[in-house]
Amino acid sequence: MNSQYDPKQAEEKIYRLWEKSGFADPDKLPGKRTKKFSAMMAPPNITGSLHMGHALENISVDIAVRMKRMQGFKALWLPGIDHAGIAAQNAVEKNLRKQNIRRQDLGREKFVEKMYEWKEKYGHIILDQLKKLGALPDWSRTRFTLDPEYAEAVRHAFIHYYEKGWIYRGERVINWCPRCETGISDLEVEYKEEPAKLYHIKYPLADGGFIIVATTRPETMFGDTAVAVNPKDGRYKKLIGKFAAVPIQNRRIPIIADRGVDMKFGTGAVKVTPAHDVSDFEMSIRHNLPRIKIINEKGIMTDESGVFCAGLKTGECRGKTAEELQKLGLLEKAENYIHNAAFCERCGTKIEPRLSLQWFLKMAELAELTIKAIKNKKTALYPKKWEKPALEWLKNIRDWNISRQLWWGHRLPVWFHEPKCEPKKDREKDVAKCKEFVVSEKKPKCEYCDAEFIRSDDVLDTWFSSALWPFATLGWPKKTTDLSEYYPTDYITSAREILNLWIIRMIFSGMEFMGKTPFKTAHIHATILTKDGKRMSKSLGTGIDPLLLVERYGADAVRFGITYQNLGGQDIRFSEDAIITGKKFCNKIWNATRFVMMANREKISDFNDKNPKPKTAADKKILIALKMANKKTETGIDKYEFGKVLHSLYDFFWHDFCDQYIEESKKQSADPKLAENTNRILFYVLTNSLKLLHPFLPFITEEIWDNLRSAGLKAGPLIIESWPRQV
Repeated sequence: MNSQYDPKQAEEKIYRLWEKSGFADPDKLPGKRTKKFSAMMAPPNITGSLHMGHALENISVDIAVRMKRMQGFKALWLPGIDHAGIAAQNAVEKNLRKQNIRRQDLGREKFVEKMYEWKEKYGHIILDQLKKLGALPDWSRTRFTLDPEYAEAVRHAFIHYYEKGWIYRGERVINWCPRCETGISDLEVEYKEEPAKLYHIKYPLADGGFIIVATTRPETMFGDTAVAVNPKDGRYKKLIGKFAAVPIQNRRIPIIADRGVDMKFGTGAVKVTPAHDVSDFEMSIRHNLPRIKIINEKGIMTDESGVFCAGLKTGECRGKTAEELQKLGLLEKAENYIHNAAFCERCGTKIEPRLSLQWFLKMAELAELTIKAIKNKKTALYPKKWEKPALEWLKNIRDWNISRQLWWGHRLPVWFHEPKCEPKKDREKDVAKCKEFVVSEKKPKCEYCDAEFIRSDDVLDTWFSSALWPFATLGWPKKTTDLSEYYPTDYITSAREILNLWIIRMIFSGMEFMGKTPFKTAHIHATILTKDGKRMSKSLGTGIDPLLLVERYGADAVRFGITYQNLGGQDIRFSEDAIITGKKFCNKIWNATRFVMMANREKISDFNDKNPKPKTAADKKILIALKMANKKTETGIDKYEFGKVLHSLYDFFWHDFCDQYIEESKKQSADPKLAENTNRILFYVLTNSLKLLHPFLPFITEEIWDNLRSAGLKAGPLIIESWPRQV
């Protein structure tokens, strides 16, 4: 055994050993395994590279799966990657722009070919990087959310919802990104504080005088169809039911009363622009107001805004409108104002809410399914504090806009009838029965005319397909062996920002399609921040590359450093000091092993995990400490308290074993009556400690185990060694 442990020499060799063994595949694990344990990797996007969040997440799952594998479970950890819809399309479009090419220049088919080229080049980057950290899922089962089998599952789910009456097509105000030219989810909008102006605008009253409205967006007044006040606001009670005029246009609109108006904002009177504001749209439903579209899909003012602003960008129109209002004496004042502006999380463009014809999934019954599953502990959200925000979101949930105007993703199984058609022979009277669209797996034929059905250009929100991950990856809707064996799964972990985006949606999807929640525990892990509490970000220069740390310290030290700081809090202020501590701990384990091997020399083959009996107080103390360490490790990992377990193991091995027992053993070994038994206990505690440490520090423990096997230990690879018995 070398005098020092060199992670660079050991890690690649050890990982090849694991891959060659095939033991990551539960079907290839030795022995009869009746108990099952399964976990799903949160599929990383094809656009990214490894960051600290990925590292924390996958190290945690790896720890749990490695222990279960050693405990004799048929343990499956299924990996995969997500096609990442808008994020991936943006990345490829950005790359094409460097060549002065637009996706429209290529056309949809050629552009999708470029997307698959990107996927082949970059799709597995994060998965390959995870290997550097020692993550060992069953790579043979790797899934991609656009695989043909997965796409079949997505179409099946859509058609199921549609036939149940839960998917519908309708006009709603959605978050629209003018750059991506698609709708995006509320959960994919990033809010940033920015300086603005709060304009106080005089709307002339039909009976003389004015009602003053406060807004940050005067340019949208050309789409106003009402002015609203709170019915309890005494300032405006006499004006309710009367009329005002939209400034500049002089178009007459009613003054209405609505409880949704905040009396404390601005003047207490608000303009209502139903086609470009979610709350205003809902107000228009309550009061039967018309909806005027004044901003198009590119963020340009339409002809509906009038000749005054048509063709201008919204920002340009805002300035021009403010100037004109000032000239007309209708701008009372413009105050400096800080507000939360909405931006597309993917490309950074400011969101333009707009009325759009989209596909929606009704959420009322699905939300109720999920609420019951969480309240009845069918799925435990851990830590428990996440239950409240999840339930609150579900209680106030809106129907889900599931369609996107992209070229990359799962196209809707919706087929639109050509607008012009010639009736089939003797069916002239039936042409009126031609359907506008058909939802179908395959291209339909019209029974009344010869027109073609054209497939919808829209694709599904990425999260619609990701919501099926725990069972679509196991072969659903087919009744596969994997599906019956591993569903429902036991454990999944993800960041808090996708609790509603992904975890909740997987729960209701599992309940709806499988009749069971998809996992017993959903672990919302901590967010890793910089040492001074800032968000890690490459663009801000505050990100830390885990692979650089692996290169510097070794994978086990990085795994140690991340896990050691993961003590169940909401955030981790990451410190490299913990990785340095991990590096020192690895050296301690290595040196302790060298001492035990030298003490035993040629007797290793005689020991082989026999249960020694204590002869001294020191013997008894270390065996009791080992028993406690075993119990704490097993119980702690089952509770997913990885950081607490590692602290306990660190203290046991460094202090109880090395500082106390190894030092005591030097005295006991001098006594011929105690020497052999002391060496047996040294070897017994070391080998069992390696087993307990293996899920956390897999490379060095496997390397040491390999050295012990070479020295005579009768055993297979540590990865499948039996977990220590609690005696």
